[in-house]
Amino acid sequence: MIIVTGGAGFIGSAIVAALNKRGITDILIVDELGTDEKWKNLRKLSYTDYVEAEQFYEELSVGKIEDDVQAVFHMGACSDTTEKNCSFLVNNNFECTKLLANRTVENGSRFIYASSAATYGDGEKGFVDDEKNIGDLIPLNMYGYSKQMFDLWAKNLGLLDRIAGLKFFNVYGPNEYHKGKMKSFVVKAFEQINELGYVNLFKSYKTEYADGAQERDFLYIKDCVDMTLFFMDNPEVNGIYNLGTSTARNWNDLAKATFTAMGKETKIEYIPMPEELQGKYQYYTCADITKLRNAGYDKETTSLENAIKDYVQNYLQKDEYLGAD
Repeated sequence: MIIVTGGAGFIGSAIVAALNKRGITDILIVDELGTDEKWKNLRKLSYTDYVEAEQFYEELSVGKIEDDVQAVFHMGACSDTTEKNCSFLVNNNFECTKLLANRTVENGSRFIYASSAATYGDGEKGFVDDEKNIGDLIPLNMYGYSKQMFDLWAKNLGLLDRIAGLKFFNVYGPNEYHKGKMKSFVVKAFEQINELGYVNLFKSYKTEYADGAQERDFLYIKDCVDMTLFFMDNPEVNGIYNLGTSTARNWNDLAKATFTAMGKETKIEYIPMPEELQGKYQYYTCADITKLRNAGYDKETTSLENAIKDYVQNYLQKDEYLGAD
């Protein structure tokens, strides 16, 4: 059996879909469906069982992982970078991860968990996935720090030579539709273009960046999942790794690619950045994936233009979800 926490969410459901394509269906999905529509991500997936997260962790606190568990993909977390309830983030993103990691390692099963590129903060310390320097990073929000807390805990306990932590950069693609304000800008641009005919981008407040020229490492979900499964296929590869394209592209590029995929003329309007974001905004992110390449992952990532074309034309315009087909 394979356990996927957050298995109804964006990356988690995409992992299940990829496992299904391999013919793997003995999967336990753990999540909290709540009141949003991420349940729709489950409809094209094949799995053995589903358990609500609260019940799963209650049982785990007094029991153990089943002996037949091959791997645990721990994608479950609150990923809202604006969440203000620090105690909630500590419990959800740190304490639950500690419990699950301990149980999985004790059982001898593979543990692969989601860290985050948010741990890098403003990027002043660089974007190199060097475990020795985890404590030097200064996250800009509590979400990022909750992820760093576990990275530090795992390092201090000497677990990083037995588990794999993945720092996802800006992942986008099918199955993120339920994420509200946290969904990628590709979806937001698609919606704005359909509704308004133009796209809004934030103005820049740094002279070295033009409006809309702030840069991100945008990673398509299909590449993200392929990289993630690499760690299941290669259980000897442990530690913390960046998952990205190693190429920074700007918001103008992303908007133009979306217009092109929709067959429309590019129209961009620049709007003020909310004051609460101005001191916490990352102007540049770019994954250094040298460590991943050295570990043996040699596949090329999909270009921004080709990925957005696939996303828009084969998923957004068709209201389609990922599945094994």
